[in-house]
This record gives sequence, structure tokens and C-alpha cells, in this order.
Amino acid sequence: MDRRAVAVADMERRLGHVFADRKLLDRALTHASVGQGARKTPDNERLEFLGDRVLALVIAGELMVRDEEADAGALSKRLHVLVSGRACAEAARALCLGAALRLPGGETRRGAREQDTILADACEAVIGALYLELGLEGAAAIVLRLWAPMLSEPLDQVVANPKSELQEWAAAKGLPPPVYEVLDRSGPDHRPQFTIEARIEGVAPAAAVGGSRQAAEKAAALALLLREGGGS
Repeated sequence: MDRRAVAVADMERRLGHVFADRKLLDRALTHASVGQGARKTPDNERLEFLGDRVLALVIAGELMVRDEEADAGALSKRLHVLVSGRACAEAARALCLGAALRLPGGETRRGAREQDTILADACEAVIGALYLELGLEGAAAIVLRLWAPMLSEPLDQVVANPKSELQEWAAAKGLPPPVYEVLDRSGPDHRPQFTIEARIEGVAPAAAVGGSRQAAEKAAALALLLREGGGS
């Protein structure tokens, strides 16, 4: 058994499910950069699309059950944190998913198996594959087990709303509000990557990358907050 096969078996053990449809699992674990060309290898982007929606539905339903008194605003904030790329990457690491991915050699050497974006996308793809193989009830049971530690954590307002928190921090310091500048936009139209810099006059800027301008702005705001101690 080769190294990746061992990693896949370990991931399934941690997941608590051995896939009957091995092609479905292989697709969920195949990054879009594999086999580019006329005969492109089927990748996990469509499964990621599906898994993103399944995850949101499962977590939203669980939050409704857990807190019957919370209003829609509070539920939305909690949901945003729990279905974020950061949360999905955390779940992926719990599964040791990075070692099981199919990636080009160059991507592996660049450390892609540990990148939050790649891990989060793969985690959502696996959830999509679970939904196709087990249905919503079966997929939900596994998702809720994986997300149990995060569901038990209190809502961190800094992580949930970093831009608002940064603006409040700046105001408390007597500083002007933060501004956000796009430093770079790369990738295809269907999968862009934005590099955003958060700036406050008199404070060293902080930059971050995200799959949308909004996500990158939030990540940059969080990076600046954490560096300056505004998140403590």
C-alpha cells in the first residue's frame, strides 16, 4: 500500500466512514490543479460547491436546536464563524486530510497540503461526497461529530466581525477608521484570490488573502487586530 493510500485509509478511519464509491472519494480528494489539459482529471470543485451548502444547512439546523431563544442576527453571526474557511480547515486537520489529497508534486513542495484554503475546500468536497453516498441524515451525523468541539466554543466576536471590531479598536485609540486596499487579484474568474491590505493611519498595515474581496478584508482586519492586541 502506497503512502497516499495509507493516508486515505487513516482519513476514513477518523471520518468514521469507509466510502463504498471509491471514485467519488477520489474525486473529493483531487485538487483542481491535478491533470490540467484536454483530458483533465475530474476534480473536487463541484463536490465542494455541494458540500458548502450541506454544511450550512446542517450547522444552521443544529444552531436552531441548540438555542431556541437566539434571534436571526445572533444565529447568523454564529453560523458565519462555524462554516468559515477557518472552521473547515480546522476540521480538515482533525481528519489529517492534507496527506490524503491528490496534488501535483510542485504544489506539495510549496506546502499546499497545509494551506487553509485548500484544506477547507477539500473538507467541503468530502462533505458533498458524504451527502451523495449517505444522504442528508448520514452526512449530518458525521458533520456534527466533526464540528462538536467548535459548536461548544463561545462565539468570538473578534473572529465573527473583525472589521467592526477593528473600527471600534481604532476609534477607542483616537485613530481614523481603517481602509482596505486590493494589492493583488489572481486566479480564474470562478476561483479568484484577493490580497487585501488593512491600513490605519499611524499603524503598520496588515495583509491577507481570501477567496473573495470581503473574505480577504476580514482576514486582513483580523490579522491587524491580533498583531496589535485588539483581539485579546
